[in-house]
Amino acid sequence: MGALKRFRVLATSMVALLAVACGGGGGGGDETQAGPATLRFSWWGNAERAELMQKAIDLFQSKNPEIKVTPSFQEFEAYWQKMATETAGGNAPDVLQMDFAYIREYSERNALYDLKKQEGKNLELGDLLTGLKGAGEIDGKLYGVPTGGNTWGYIYDPALFAQAGVEEPKEGWTWDDYRDAMKTIAEKTGVSGGGNYVGSYYNLELQLRQEGGLLYTEDGKLGFDKARLKEFMEEGKALADGKTVLPIEKGVQIKPAFALEQKLVAGDLGWDNFMSRYAKSNPGLKLGPVPTDKAGTSGQYLKPSMLLSVSQKTEHPAAAAKLVSFMVNDPEVGKIFGANRGLPPTNAQRAAAQLEGPLAAVAAYEDALKDKFGKTPPAPPKGAGTLEQAFIRITEELQYGRITPDQAVDQFFTEAEETLGS
Repeated sequence: MGALKRFRVLATSMVALLAVACGGGGGGGDETQAGPATLRFSWWGNAERAELMQKAIDLFQSKNPEIKVTPSFQEFEAYWQKMATETAGGNAPDVLQMDFAYIREYSERNALYDLKKQEGKNLELGDLLTGLKGAGEIDGKLYGVPTGGNTWGYIYDPALFAQAGVEEPKEGWTWDDYRDAMKTIAEKTGVSGGGNYVGSYYNLELQLRQEGGLLYTEDGKLGFDKARLKEFMEEGKALADGKTVLPIEKGVQIKPAFALEQKLVAGDLGWDNFMSRYAKSNPGLKLGPVPTDKAGTSGQYLKPSMLLSVSQKTEHPAAAAKLVSFMVNDPEVGKIFGANRGLPPTNAQRAAAQLEGPLAAVAAYEDALKDKFGKTPPAPPKGAGTLEQAFIRITEELQYGRITPDQAVDQFFTEAEETLGS
């Protein structure tokens, strides 16, 4: 599932349900012994993921016969509605799939168990990729373990670059190079140079990280001021007005499809694992470096595509931790899932996953960056998903010309104050 789709949920409903007290100190189970136990395990996904998950569960139970696992799954929106209801009622599953956007909110509601209590006992984390270590940690406690990861990258069509006589992206290309390339391609090929650049605040985050900043600070505030956001808005509006990027009318029309998938743009910034989806209809695509004005600083990091968490209410924390550990470490599980949950999170699982074609290219891309990745940012504050949707809506209005960059900035900061309480 795409990153934007992940946030298109009924966030307001979830927050209201979670406002019911989630209760105190957790289950009364033995925190050192892993069985016997029966665990409820919930995740989001489709029928394909359910089939893969059942294979992984069967494998776990064959190696841990004292632990029984009762699975359930829903599509993304329905899953979070159910999690909100069950968590508020003190009836959350023992193990639950978690999104990075919501892990802080659930932890602040005292709904998640601190997995640090199990580290080195029933939970092994030593083989996690460096960029994913600590990704589920908040205030010194571990509330989730990544099951996969991806990074923000630049996916492009080399044929359109060649047709326009533009050099393909290479290490060290700047944001001016990026804008010039898109402009030239649009003028010489008739294909938009890029996608909806200003509509994603992950592009803003990339620039902020290159400058040494953050999208959200450790204490859950915005990591930028109005002047910096105005600069970004003006930059994106100029690209739209210059007909360099895909017209907003077309972008809205093709939702939820992707412009690269439909060959409507020459390149786009986005999560690198989208490459496998785009390549099905556009097999000549490549992954290239992101533009930066700070030599040697890409701003990229490994983001957990999803995580596994354990309920604070579980009666079997040790057994639950053992299941989490198995799902992120066992090589056979890596082979079963491939990149279904994002590229595997541990070295052993990546080696066993037998990635081919575009996914192998994504794995190679991340491997080349592994020593350059920055620290994964703090878990987003409560309401981040809602605020991202506000960003999308406001920037659409900006590109339609219905509001000015100044108005867009004011609207976003007003909504941020209401959402984040800052």
